[in-house]
Amino acid sequence: MKKIEAIIRHFRLDDVKSALLEIGVTGITVTEVRGFGEQRSRVEVYRGSEYAVDFTPKILVEVVVSDDRLQNAVRAILVAARTGERGDGCIAVSDLVEVVRVRTGESGPDAL
Repeated sequence: MKKIEAIIRHFRLDDVKSALLEIGVTGITVTEVRGFGEQRSRVEVYRGSEYAVDFTPKILVEVVVSDDRLQNAVRAILVAARTGERGDGCIAVSDLVEVVRVRTGESGPDAL
């Protein structure tokens, strides 16, 4: 089992969600996050004063999939989230030792 964490732009969320649902991924967790990568900070003006914006708002999408669905899920996120511009985000994949469904007590791939 794998956990996919994808940091994407806000306006790409609906496309990513649709792409994941299309390939049969039924559980998605979404969190609003702030951070920076290659974009770094930028200067904005608010009420006549300049200030640096150090962190850019993004969306963190978390998905848990079985090993056999990993490549399709990563590809779906990649295609749906990409704009081709700097700041599109990144995708990280990590191994999961155990997953347990709270309602039924099922564990492992059955819990997905």
